[in-house]
Parts: sequence; structure tokens; C-alpha cells
Amino acid sequence: MEYSEENERLKDYTKCADVRAQLKMCLLNTDCCKIHKMTPRECLLSHHPSVPDECHVLRYTFFECKRSLMDARRRFRGPKT
Repeated sequence: MEYSEENERLKDYTKCADVRAQLKMCLLNTDCCKIHKMTPRECLLSHHPSVPDECHVLRYTFFECKRSLMDARRRFRGPKT
């Protein structure tokens, strides 16, 4: 993730915090949030045309990250290839 200042860091240190922050910034920079004043969640769920594919990929990545935290089998088997 790119930060505007040199020593800027996330306050959230959970496993998926970086992906969540990227998704949030991706959605907040769309016309859906800026012009139409919709929430980022509403923009994703309504499949608004101004939301780029990058945001949808980040949403899936975030989902997979959260799912991997709950999957106990992954500890033994490792990540899917």
C-alpha cells in the first residue's frame, strides 16, 4: 500500500488490514462514492458501473483472507495452489 507520508502506518494490525485499506481507498475514489454519495458497501452490492474491476478483485482477496483465518484445515494443508 502506498502512503502519503514517510512514517505513515495503519492503526489496524490484523492479518487482513492492508487488503481492507486498499479496498476502502479503491471504493472511496470511485464516482459512486464521490458523486452519487453512496456508501462503499452500496456501491459494491449494486454493481455500480463506476466501480472498477480492481475493486472487485480486492473484495474477493479480502474475502479469501478472512476465510483463511477461519479455516482450521489450512494450518495443516497450507495455502491452496
